[in-house]
Amino acid sequence: MTGLSEIWVYLAQSPLLWLTATLAAYSVGDAAFRAARRNPLVNPVLIAVTLLVAVLWLTDTPYETYFEGAQFVHFLLGPATVALALPLYTNLSLIKRSALPMTVALIAGSVTAILSALGIGWALGLSGDTLLALAPKSATAPVAIGVAEQIGAPANLTAVFVILTGILGAVIVTPLFNALGITDWRARGFAVGVTSHGIGTARAFQVHPTAGAFSGIGMGLNALLTAILAPLIVRWLF
Repeated sequence: MTGLSEIWVYLAQSPLLWLTATLAAYSVGDAAFRAARRNPLVNPVLIAVTLLVAVLWLTDTPYETYFEGAQFVHFLLGPATVALALPLYTNLSLIKRSALPMTVALIAGSVTAILSALGIGWALGLSGDTLLALAPKSATAPVAIGVAEQIGAPANLTAVFVILTGILGAVIVTPLFNALGITDWRARGFAVGVTSHGIGTARAFQVHPTAGAFSGIGMGLNALLTAILAPLIVRWLF
């Protein structure tokens, strides 16, 4: 037993271990998602996060140790975001025709995302840094973390809220829009991108390419607008 513990201590210090664990956890989640015939309730990101949290808790591994190995995946968020330019270019003419309603929806969605999060958090008794961490939760992770640091909120807590927002959006978006009778892929995709950033955008691409393209636009524009509005709104309210 002592020998096994020593082996684990040695492996736990290797960045490759946690990179492998991250990829394996997502592979399990993706397999479950496919086995469930792409049911939105079986979200691969949620499954992967749950598995990784369980492993870190059972092995008493600090998050900092895990991130040293998994940061390569974090680095790939940048190229993955840039890669969204391809479907945007493909749908450029459609995007130009929708510029005005997209602008109005972006402003309304961004302001609502910030104010509703702060309002609900306050109503539930949250205060201080915890409440502030909610403000940028609908922006993509790198931007949300930067905004959190700017407004004095804990970046790690903001990152958690960002992930939860994305997962929740990816899970409820399809049944919600179906129930509301919204069939325009542009509207569906843009709404998902504004509210649920990268995880929601990944789900939108699984449903329809046009929805994915507009979701990517919504994600990018909302990140920019949130970076401007969140500090102003927080300063005004607090």
